Amino acid sequence: MSDTPVFGRHQPATHTIIHLSDPHFLAGGARHPGGSDSDGNLAHTLAAVRRVHPHPSAIVVTGDLTDLGEPDAYRRLRTALEPVGVDLGCPIVWVAGNHDERPVLRAELLDSPATQEPVTGVWDLDGLRLIALDTSVPGWHHGDLDRGQLDWLAGILAQPAPHGTLLAMHHPPLPAHVPLFDILELRHQDELAEVIAGTDVRGILAGHLHYSSFGMFAGVPVSVASSTCYSMNLARPADEVNGMDAAESFQLVHVRPDVITHTVVPVAEARTGDYFSAEWTARMAALSPAARLEAFSRKPPRALA
Repeated sequence: MSDTPVFGRHQPATHTIIHLSDPHFLAGGARHPGGSDSDGNLAHTLAAVRRVHPHPSAIVVTGDLTDLGEPDAYRRLRTALEPVGVDLGCPIVWVAGNHDERPVLRAELLDSPATQEPVTGVWDLDGLRLIALDTSVPGWHHGDLDRGQLDWLAGILAQPAPHGTLLAMHHPPLPAHVPLFDILELRHQDELAEVIAGTDVRGILAGHLHYSSFGMFAGVPVSVASSTCYSMNLARPADEVNGMDAAESFQLVHVRPDVITHTVVPVAEARTGDYFSAEWTARMAALSPAARLEAFSRKPPRALA
């Protein structure tokens, strides 16, 4: 629960999730083939993560944890992220992506047997259930969910959770703005829709696209986080979109009993105004609602032309 004062109709979020995606780490700290500094960009991102919320419920990383599935890349990523989770007192949820290799991911991040079994898991975050699915397909870049995972998911969802359920996966069950991504889309989406229909699933967290995107799937909101490594330059025609080393971001997921919001947090060095502060918030909190509205909402008199 946040310590932020309540100024509006909604109480503070019961849960806050930090949603990262697509760090694409490489062994030895090598730069991404497109030129992006995977390590450096994630370091900037994690510095922002430490600032935005002192005690999130979880940090979720929705796939493409590494670029080539190298053991050293997973070790470097774990070394970068685990101290943040320890300091913030929250678990880190690793989700497999199409650039990942299941055996190495399992061995280096989960201390589990190095098998090709899907990387899945269930977390109880003080009544909010988080389920990680594995949409990766060994040897391929498109996404899929086999009958085994779907049946496993259905069994878990048969019992609702107190605050509902979030699904985390790499390939989003949404159409892409960039045509090439539809070649790599998630297969068996109709079957997934059948499994989650009528359950307590309140949202789906995904990655893969390297740009932020939002939509609905089977009546469930889907939120796609951009990459911490590089983003897609969408200010070009859709069939000419390519990656750029800019506009990296992550998302803050605020869960309330009646609504879930997804806030894109840009990670950029830019001049920022200095108008609001903790002290300003405290002054507003000390006022009555009417006085607060008078102080901050009323427009000053303006001369009309």
